[in-house]
Amino acid sequence: MKRSVPVVGMMCAACSAHVERSLASMTGVESASVSLTQRMATIVYDESVVSLSDMKEHLSAAGYDLVIEEGRDFEMIERQRQRLLMRRMVCAWLLAFAVMSLSMGWVNIGTAEASNQCQLILAATCMVYCGRDFYVNAARQLFHGGVGMDTLVALSTAVSFLFSTFNTFFGREVWTAQGIEWHTWFDASVMIIAFVLTGRCLEEKAKHSTAFAIRRLMGMAPKTARLLARDGSLTEVPVATLQKGDRLVVRAGEKIPVDGLSQLVDDCKESALVDESMVSGEPVPVAKDNGQRVFAGTVVVRGQLVMRAVDVGEKTVLAQIIRQVQQAQGSKAPVQRVVDRVALFFVPAVIVAAIITFMVWMLVGGTAALSQALLSAVSVLVVACPCALGLATPTAIMVGMGKAAENQILIKDATALELLCKVDTLVMDKTGTLTVPNEQLKRMTQNLDADMADDIPLDEREHMKPHAGEALTRLRLLGVDVHLTSGDKQEAVAYWAERAGIRHYYYGVMPQDKENLVRRLQGEDHRVAMAGDGINDTQALAVADVSIAMGQGTDVAMDVAQVTLLSQDLRKIPEAIMLSKNTVGMIKQNLFWAFIYNVVCIPVAAGALFLFGVPFQLSPMWASALMACSSISVVLNSLRLYKKG
Repeated sequence: MKRSVPVVGMMCAACSAHVERSLASMTGVESASVSLTQRMATIVYDESVVSLSDMKEHLSAAGYDLVIEEGRDFEMIERQRQRLLMRRMVCAWLLAFAVMSLSMGWVNIGTAEASNQCQLILAATCMVYCGRDFYVNAARQLFHGGVGMDTLVALSTAVSFLFSTFNTFFGREVWTAQGIEWHTWFDASVMIIAFVLTGRCLEEKAKHSTAFAIRRLMGMAPKTARLLARDGSLTEVPVATLQKGDRLVVRAGEKIPVDGLSQLVDDCKESALVDESMVSGEPVPVAKDNGQRVFAGTVVVRGQLVMRAVDVGEKTVLAQIIRQVQQAQGSKAPVQRVVDRVALFFVPAVIVAAIITFMVWMLVGGTAALSQALLSAVSVLVVACPCALGLATPTAIMVGMGKAAENQILIKDATALELLCKVDTLVMDKTGTLTVPNEQLKRMTQNLDADMADDIPLDEREHMKPHAGEALTRLRLLGVDVHLTSGDKQEAVAYWAERAGIRHYYYGVMPQDKENLVRRLQGEDHRVAMAGDGINDTQALAVADVSIAMGQGTDVAMDVAQVTLLSQDLRKIPEAIMLSKNTVGMIKQNLFWAFIYNVVCIPVAAGALFLFGVPFQLSPMWASALMACSSISVVLNSLRLYKKG
């Protein structure tokens, strides 16, 4: 059994890695892949050994939740969570402003003791209401042997608060008596919470934008349909209640609710015209005669369509496209798996760095050693939160997948998106991929045998797809060498190879020959993509580094392929390669800045500049601000993919 299940409670790469590792460790679970940005876990498991309920119970103890209940709306849960997050962020800033007003002396309420005690009450309120999830989740994760961003936030704010509380009640007795200057840092604890919550709110809003393609696809399907009864009466019913065999009526300007077959009735002899550009990418409306396929989400532009439902619910082509895009956006590129492994060790390494920072300052800090050591350790914990690292790859993948879907390029997994940019060789099937049979020939061969169909000239049997020449030119400019294969005769294959400007061509090939060709090219250290549309292409599609199916081809080819072109336009292949190059480039940018951010900021937060005579150090407050900005910048940088061609 393979299921994709929403996960609630993940905040960073370490969280998603912990959930993934916890699920994968369960008996009966074959594999688990968790997407932080999609909040989804894709699990392959033996349902006779382990159930989703067992997994839910296993994760709930660690502070996470699987949404497996029927009728429980994950979108509603996410919206409620976002509203609560927003309320807590606003409250945190109000409390932070109040604490800052007292600590900076903007508001005078009498003695310093009274001010500190008032700050303590305000900071405690902020931690209990606004930041409670940090402490609860950190405790649960620690109890189950895991750490994450919540651990760093909880440690840094708790240390600041507890030391400030100690100073509030015992500062004069302990420090003043020894001639040591002391302070409270309640403002640091509340500002950290305020900045982190702000960062999360902005991340959620930005990541919400990356799901635009999914929402747009979902909006293509109507919510209601007109059910045609036996007596000819029409009843408007929810699409979710439709069943196979129901007869429906769709009027001009309306969307078709489910997949089915068109029917001509006695009082309507004229074929309806349907805009199928959503599926085919072709702008010309298609006339629907009796018994022809129609698809959910396409639009009747003229006439009235009477149809019989064939595929409903999750079986429609539109639903399958949505599901594949969701799975693709949630899948992990090879580079993301490396980042996940890094994230598992990153947080413990940061905690060790904070401890070392504390110990070093205790040794060299002089009379203010303790306060300096605590501030430095807290700053290291805050500035190193791994949010940017965790968001670097999945946000770029999500945007890339969404942009591909908008351009009629359906990419099934992140691996294909990452490998497309490395392709240097394309093996292409001829008939159905490069060329399409002439409609006149189709009609003639219904009445003529094969030998007579061969007197017909080559240029009248087939025609090359529109823009094929431009597509091949773009591929050559991208450094991709094209090989043409076909089971056709030598004369025909040579003719079309010359017309298309393809140097390498193979004729009379069988399915095994195509697979052998792909394997031979791979053995010569080429990254090979295979493009085909028929059952005879599936062997080669299965072994290629990247497999590309034409949207009008067989279902088997599309099931095997990692990439499906919903349009007949071959320019979509170089477009997909360029999109891959842009996406991978964006991932590298994100990872570079995420790593550089930590490499630079952690030493500065620890006070390393003092070694070079520069008396500068990040305070916990500014460390939290920088941490939030780094995460937001990674997400916003990924969104720039939408503007690229």
